[in-house]
Amino acid sequence: MTWSASARGAHQPDNTAFTQQRLPAWQPLLSAGITLPLFFCAGLAFIGLGLGLFYSSNGIKELEYDYTGNPGTGNCSVCAAEARAARRRPAAGAPGASRCPELSNFYQNNRRYGVSRDDAQLSGLVSALRHPANECAPYQFSSDGLPIAPCGAIANSLFNDSFSLWHQRQPGDPFVEVPLDRTAIAWWTDYHVKYRNPPLVNGSLALAFRGTAPPPNWHRPVYELSPDPNNTGFINQDFVVWMRTAALPTFRKLYARIRQGNYSAGLPRGTYRVNITYNYPVRAFGGHKLIILSNISWMGGKNPFLGIAYLVVGSLCIIVGFVMLVVYIRYQDQEDDDNDDE
Repeated sequence: MTWSASARGAHQPDNTAFTQQRLPAWQPLLSAGITLPLFFCAGLAFIGLGLGLFYSSNGIKELEYDYTGNPGTGNCSVCAAEARAARRRPAAGAPGASRCPELSNFYQNNRRYGVSRDDAQLSGLVSALRHPANECAPYQFSSDGLPIAPCGAIANSLFNDSFSLWHQRQPGDPFVEVPLDRTAIAWWTDYHVKYRNPPLVNGSLALAFRGTAPPPNWHRPVYELSPDPNNTGFINQDFVVWMRTAALPTFRKLYARIRQGNYSAGLPRGTYRVNITYNYPVRAFGGHKLIILSNISWMGGKNPFLGIAYLVVGSLCIIVGFVMLVVYIRYQDQEDDDNDDE
């Protein structure tokens, strides 16, 4: 059988407007009357949004204190004494206050460090609990040959300083401890989906982790991170927050929110004292530790970068619009003169 153009073969598309690409299409011609208003409107919109974000970020109040300690004390015995003494200063009202420790010169974005974890183990799989992934090495098995849970360098370096905040309303009054809300500080998807404890054995989480060892730098097993059964093991809020690695060497991790009791509307004026249990040494790698008290706004914490980015992009749109306007006027005049000469 010979093929002919008129015969419909198996691979020949239907002769329709859609398959033959004959549908009507809109092909805009971008003239100066369309392009210039778009640039100016986009620039003004970006500048307005950038100003709102920038001033909203600047309206956030922060109190910070560097409690790293003396450079000459590598074991941080002096640092601990200084940290427990803490700092006293008046603080104005700050609605929606939160407390965050900040670490600097800590590269959680290091490639080898960032992959040193076992997501299958953290999701509660029993097989992964007994056989950690090779990426966790050298924190895969303990010196006794037991599988480490949780394994990997990220879990082994868990930040474990603890803080308490005390408030004195008037000079001479006793200090009263400010209640700290340690719940709901992790991402919802991390706490409810990504991190799961292994199935309980006879109703006990400790039996579920039997036969495993804690990371070398931990002083207690993972199932003893908190007495709250809904906040221990792999779903411990502090652990989940730490396991979400930061992109920059200076970063903050949310520790608690201040939104209970008489402090639900913010921190009233007075003198505040922070008691710090110093467990996490940072002088060995030249790091610094800060404790930060901050309020929040509708856009979250203090971060002027987004507002500045919008302002820069909006300004560039305005500048490019003016340059295009000047070029258009100049060449439009030349085109009119040429038309007159003809």
